[in-house]
Amino acid sequence: MPSPTVEARTVARPPGRATALLCGLIGVGIAAVLLVSASTGPLQTSFIDALKIVVGHLLPNMPWMADGSLTLAQDQAVWNFRVPRTILAGVAGASLALAGAIMQVTVRNPLAEPYILGVSAGAGVGAVLAIVFGSTALAGVPLSIAAFLGATVATVLVYLLAQQRGVIAPARLILAGVALGALLSAITNFLTITTEAQNVFSVLFFLLGSVSAATYSQIVFPAVCLAALAVLVMLQSRSLNAMLTGDEAATALGVNVGLMRKLLLLAAALLTGATVAVAGGIGFVGLVIPHVARILVGADHRRMLPVTVLGGALFLMLADLLSRTLAQPTEIPLGILTAVVGAPFFLWLMRRASAVRGGVS
Repeated sequence: MPSPTVEARTVARPPGRATALLCGLIGVGIAAVLLVSASTGPLQTSFIDALKIVVGHLLPNMPWMADGSLTLAQDQAVWNFRVPRTILAGVAGASLALAGAIMQVTVRNPLAEPYILGVSAGAGVGAVLAIVFGSTALAGVPLSIAAFLGATVATVLVYLLAQQRGVIAPARLILAGVALGALLSAITNFLTITTEAQNVFSVLFFLLGSVSAATYSQIVFPAVCLAALAVLVMLQSRSLNAMLTGDEAATALGVNVGLMRKLLLLAAALLTGATVAVAGGIGFVGLVIPHVARILVGADHRRMLPVTVLGGALFLMLADLLSRTLAQPTEIPLGILTAVVGAPFFLWLMRRASAVRGGVS
């Protein structure tokens, strides 16, 4: 972990105008990927036609929506299938990236990310229970709600296990998350190998992450969570910057570190649980994107958090586009693609952290 001195130097580095320009460029990239994704699929639709369909649904009385130039199949493919899955990928990526940034400052560990808490493993148990035993056996609870409940239970357990005399110890939090995640993964694996063969594909597809079945109604809850928590966390950017310098220094600057840490952990858990419930297990976004944002604009959370949120959205939207085009007609689960990028980055980060601790660099 970088020393407080290094972090403090990094905090004051980037100019705000450059960060605003970078956010604008990422926003343009998000709009471009959305339109490319909307025009990509088995049913041929040009980029212009996809743009017309999106604009026609957003603005009333557009002439091309009724002149017969667009078919009903094109309209349904673009508006009912491709656009919602791309938006959900963006919301999921932004939520996971923001949760990762929150986790890293909360436990002051650059290798932390939401999945280390065991939240995704808890969601996996809930989802697998719904798939294996069916919604009827779980009193009518659908898969997404079962996954969210599993994530919530895992978060509460980790929170309780991490407490030591009423105080959350960052190291204990990491260890509790890893241990509980391993236990919950073992339960998921047991349920998977003992269920009927026709359920195995559904279980694996959920655990590896996918937004292929996205609907507009599924986007509402994670989008509301993201919007509300992103605003709240960004309003606390100065407190987060103070926490980078250590608990004692942050307390001296007027930050209630204990209360702030609890609220941030709850925010990270809610973001992750809401995302995993509708998009499955997608790892490494919360690890990779915050570090890339720090490289680009520095550690000041007033600048780093907006880049993290937008960058996470762009990253997962691109991953979703690749997931359905690289091996057509087979769709690659999102978790595989994000792991291809995230795992090498994680290993590089561990080597870098070890080198710093050992005084090598």
